Amino acid sequence: MVDMSRRVHLPIVDGQAVPVAAAAPVASAATAAVADGTPRRRHPPWIRVPMPTKPTFFEIKNRVHELKLNTVCASASCPNIGECWSRRALTIMILGDICTRSCRFCDVTTGRPLPPDPDEPRRVAEMLAELELEHTVITCVDRDDLPDFGGAHWAETIRRVKAASPRMTLEVLVGDFKGRTDHADLVLDATPDVFAHNLETVPRLSRQVRVQASYPRSYALLEHARRRDAITKTGLMLGLGERPDEVSEVIRELAGLGVDILTLGQYLAPSRTHLAVERYVPPAEFDAWKAYALEAGITHVEAGPLVRSSYHADGQAALVRALRTSKGLAPVSG
Repeated sequence: MVDMSRRVHLPIVDGQAVPVAAAAPVASAATAAVADGTPRRRHPPWIRVPMPTKPTFFEIKNRVHELKLNTVCASASCPNIGECWSRRALTIMILGDICTRSCRFCDVTTGRPLPPDPDEPRRVAEMLAELELEHTVITCVDRDDLPDFGGAHWAETIRRVKAASPRMTLEVLVGDFKGRTDHADLVLDATPDVFAHNLETVPRLSRQVRVQASYPRSYALLEHARRRDAITKTGLMLGLGERPDEVSEVIRELAGLGVDILTLGQYLAPSRTHLAVERYVPPAEFDAWKAYALEAGITHVEAGPLVRSSYHADGQAALVRALRTSKGLAPVSG
């Protein structure tokens, strides 16, 4: 249901203000009582994902298990896992499956990680070579326990993957390295095709959402990568209580930084112990934000309720190649 008494006026797009009805708060419009009277959240009709049934999904699942790899698809309870794995697209997560941080939106386990597995880069490269993808994304848990925050392990993984799949474009989604750009340079020196780091939310909510992160630190990391001529990407979740003026300000700042790719998606709480959804953002509002971001100067925008950092990224090989050409970077082999 939509509460038509509440209106969200988005920024000016093509000379006109774009009013979009705000989705009603979860507590009043998207709940149902269960046996013990506890409210049970129900997603609006535009957030529906089918159960995976295609054989390809189970083939990918089994191969990931055989190679003892982790994926953010499974570890972070991504709603798109069925669709993506059925297309042979997945986002491998390196440096283990235990994160040293406790972001309140994320379903990855927090704790004391094991030492990095030195054979993991080889297995990642083997998996991706088997899939014969045109583009893929690799991400990681935060490893604040390591002297270089995992930078050297990242570099070895990138080198192995590029050697095994020279025609594939590779996107890496990294942490903030606690602001140490020299450690980020370990990743950049290995020449990934896209360097991504997510802001996740607006500055006012950052401490609440990304407990151990710093907004200025994230901006500085993206700016550093941009100055090194990297193709840069970031993402925001909507529905956490952000105001339209806050979102528009972040988008303008990202455009000013020269960020190339932006993703905008609906925040969905993995469990009742995570941050609650403040509102469900309707598809039309995502469309308006996409138009606004493109008008602001961001080259490519993916926006929609089910969009995640790597959602449909497997189809972005042509985009990445074009961006590399526009920046005067060496073409991807093949």
